[in-house]
Amino acid sequence: MVALAFALALEGCGDSTASDAGASSGGAPGGTKTGQSGDDAGSPTPPGDGPPAGQPEGACAVPVAAQPEDVSNPRTVVGTGSAESCTGDAFVTAVAKGGVITFDCGPAPVTITLTQTAKVFNDKGPTIIDGGGKVTLSGGGKVRILYQNTCDQAQVWTTPDCNNQPDPLLSVQNLTFIDGNAKGLETGGNDGGGGAIYARGGRVKIINSRFFNNVCDDRGSDVGGGAIRVMQHIEGGSVSRPTYIVNSSFGGKPGFGNTCANGGAISSIGTSYTILNSVLSDNKATGQGANDGEGGNGGAIYNDGNTFNLEVCGTLIEDNKANEGGSAIFFVSNDRSGMLFIKDSTLRRNPRGTFETENYPGLFVLAKGEPQVENSTIER
Repeated sequence: MVALAFALALEGCGDSTASDAGASSGGAPGGTKTGQSGDDAGSPTPPGDGPPAGQPEGACAVPVAAQPEDVSNPRTVVGTGSAESCTGDAFVTAVAKGGVITFDCGPAPVTITLTQTAKVFNDKGPTIIDGGGKVTLSGGGKVRILYQNTCDQAQVWTTPDCNNQPDPLLSVQNLTFIDGNAKGLETGGNDGGGGAIYARGGRVKIINSRFFNNVCDDRGSDVGGGAIRVMQHIEGGSVSRPTYIVNSSFGGKPGFGNTCANGGAISSIGTSYTILNSVLSDNKATGQGANDGEGGNGGAIYNDGNTFNLEVCGTLIEDNKANEGGSAIFFVSNDRSGMLFIKDSTLRRNPRGTFETENYPGLFVLAKGEPQVENSTIER
């Protein structure tokens, strides 16, 4: 079912998928609303109460391609020195221009609440967003926060092989993402999921960042990624072009986890991930019935497709839940060409759903052999 859904999405590669419910221009201007979000689910998430980014005990080497980008010469600086000057509209405009984006919002931490989704244009080169450790981006419980789609003509379709192109690069670093909401965006073309970040094609890396209480649809066979959803279709597989997640936290303590039908924190189709020195905890896959029903797979991580790898190193994955398979990790390589690697990591207290792989608590894996586990703990 997953493979078929992806094939159908590829057939429509040239079609615009810009029907993002948070992208309408008729909303009220976004503003800096520290401690205010209008979240329909309740009070806004207090980012200052959340855990820090990353796993302090993680010591895995970070490759050059996964290092922070240089932001010394920004194309756009959001704000003019005060919290009030750092508005949601200013951020949306900055993302549309591309290039390096930094912030000047005053000396104190600030939350910028968006009323429309910030969208990357594919012809503007890399988009690099650095919050300097003081900026929180909020979807206000109503909108997805960031969107990149190389197959969306509204964002400039630069090649007919849109899923296979390596550009643009979306890099986010030293940021916090809260209360992003992608519910209702799945229309059957793999355009749902990714409450904080949705990316199709191009490249993505996440560095020194935090993701709290981001959501997508509660039910759905393939929809996933409460925080992040990345989709790639690369000739020969995506192994050489992974999505990097470095020194980042998804949830991290009770009340801060991300949720979706599948992949409470992270979801992908055909995408390789390298996750280094990070924390994924208290996330949940809320669906029921697995892929033949309405999801429920991958409490923290949901990976599906053909030739892709997942590499987890120096990372803590604990206290995640899935109603169906893989409360920590759901990894299914349909053609059994992909591999799962776990090194110098701890996976614990991820309770069993309705199914998991024998001798690997919290995991459901269909891959090229068993998971490759080195110097790691995987326990109930």
